[in-house]
Order: sequence, then C-alpha cells, then structure tokens
Amino acid sequence: MRTLIKTQSAALAVFAAAAFTTVTTQAAETLSVVTFGGAYEAAAKKAYFEPFTQATGIGFSTESYDGGLAKLSAMEQAKNTTWDLIDLETNDAITACDEGLLQKFDRKSIGKTSDFIPGTISDCAVASMVWSTVYAYDASKLKTAPTSINDFFDLQKYPGKRGLRKSPKVTMEWALIADGVAPKDVYKVLATPAGVDRAFKKLDTIKQNIVWWESGAQAPQLLADGAVVMTQAYNGRISDAAQKDNKPFKSVWDAQVYDFDWWAVPTGAKHADAAAKFIVSASQPKAYADLSKYIAYAPPRKDAIALIDKQRLADLPTAPDNFKRALQINANFWADNADQINKRFQVWLTQ
Repeated sequence: MRTLIKTQSAALAVFAAAAFTTVTTQAAETLSVVTFGGAYEAAAKKAYFEPFTQATGIGFSTESYDGGLAKLSAMEQAKNTTWDLIDLETNDAITACDEGLLQKFDRKSIGKTSDFIPGTISDCAVASMVWSTVYAYDASKLKTAPTSINDFFDLQKYPGKRGLRKSPKVTMEWALIADGVAPKDVYKVLATPAGVDRAFKKLDTIKQNIVWWESGAQAPQLLADGAVVMTQAYNGRISDAAQKDNKPFKSVWDAQVYDFDWWAVPTGAKHADAAAKFIVSASQPKAYADLSKYIAYAPPRKDAIALIDKQRLADLPTAPDNFKRALQINANFWADNADQINKRFQVWLTQ
C-alpha cells in the first residue's frame, strides 16, 4: 500500500547535500517550473519566485498544466527532463515518488519539521499550501443562498447548469455526501463496487445539467459568463475573483474537500540543486504567510499562522467556520484507484 510518509533511506543523504549546497548564481540560470497556472501561479510569483530571485539571482520560466504524470513520465523515459520544479496534487506526488519520477528530499533542510501539519512532508516533496475544492455561486443572481452540498444537486430548488471539473476526484465524494453518506465514511463506501455505483447514480440526477471544465481558471469564468448557476471551483480562484475583480461570487464550504499542493524536483532535472534550494526557501513561515496574502490558500506550516492577518484567516479553508464538514481527500485511495475509476468515468461521460 502506498503511503505518503515513509522511512528515510540512505538515498536522502545524497539529496540532502544538494539541498544544502550553495548555489552559484549565474545570470543564465533559470528554473523551469510547471504549476497549475492562473491566480495560484500569480500568487506564487509574488510570495515564492520573486523573493527567491531577489535573494539568489536565479530566475524562473513557468508552464501551466492541469495535473497528471503522463508528461513527467515520458520525460523520464526519454532521459530528457526539461522541468526543474513541479507543482503536484497529493496523489500524483505519491505515485511519482513511488515510480522514481522525483528526486529524494531531505526534510531536515527545511527546519523544524514538527511545525508542519502531519502528512505535509514526504521523501520526495514538501507541501506548498492547503487548498480546497468548494462550490460557488453568483450572489447577484440567486435570491436564496445555497448552504449545503445537497443544494448543488437540487435542480428543483436551484434550477440551472452546474459546473464540475472533468474528473471523478471530488465529484464522486460530493455525490456520496449529497446522497447521505457521512464525510467520515465516504472512502469506506467508495472503496466498494456498490459505493461507486451509488455515486454515479447520484451524478445521473444532474448529468444533463453539467458543464465540464478542465482548467481552474474556467470555473469563475463560467460564473461570470452566466453559463452555470453554481460551479465546483478551487477556493482561491473564487476568492481572487471576488476580491480583485469585484465579482459577486460566494463560496459554499459545506463538504469542502481539502488537499495539499507539493513542490518537488523531477528526476533528471538540470538545475536540481537550485530547485532544492528554492523548496527550502518556499517552505519558511514568512513565505507561506505571504502566499495567503495573495491568494486564499492556507499554510501547511503552523508557525506561519501568526504572520497572517486575522481577517484573511477567515477566508482560508482551515478557518473553523469553514472546516465544520470538511473532508480531507484520501490521496492513497486515489493513487490506488484512479485508473480504474477514471476508466469508468470516461465511459459514463459518453453514455
């Protein structure tokens, strides 16, 4: 069984040396980074990239993607890795580490590891933030505000289109919770054939009203265009649209599914030493607190909380009022079952 936290091996010593190596600043040295783009990348540039460049002279070139390991795996097989740093969802971080697609990381290099939320440091990666999938609506268009995940599935009370990421992940969990499964029991139910059937049956009730999106930036745009009444979205994207673009968007936190994003260095990265140094820099309390300033994602390091404005804390996934019925995504479940469920999901889409 895959597990995120593993016993450190002797191989860590090799990467530890890289993490502590003083990187020689060269004018031509640039880290090639792949992230999820959009509002998050813009925030990462301010909180992580620009301060690191100022301190070291090392620059960044960025590329956007929507997750997955196909391209990273192809690079490793061809022995031509063009990325130096990669932003990963948790189940991809687990799988990539298990398959040797990521270099080992020395957790001691980032300081006091007890300050981190349990499970946010692995042999190959360090969490960059805590984010959440919520659903959002345009408050100027709904007379009665939705308050629960059940409302998302209620086409009689709230007629209209629903936006969903074109992935079974989170969508399946929401279907079960809306069908009466307690958040704590979701993965126990989803691990059974009957549970998978139950999730698809619930999704059938709104299938004809679903507008699928694939990029995080599309979710708030669907709301802005009036293409959907409600949409699944990353919480930071909705907060960003509301605060920076003055959109009348509101998030519903009931049944939010939270996860971590991870920084890691691909195997064969051409600037591995500089990328390791960057991860150490980005894992410090001030850097985490600065990220929350620019986008509503929470720090995985507890000692960063004191550095965040109290008003901003209320917008974060981990705020007490937002966390009442939160579900942490079971990354091990998805690492083990994603292929099988994805295949059925793709068939379901065509039916």
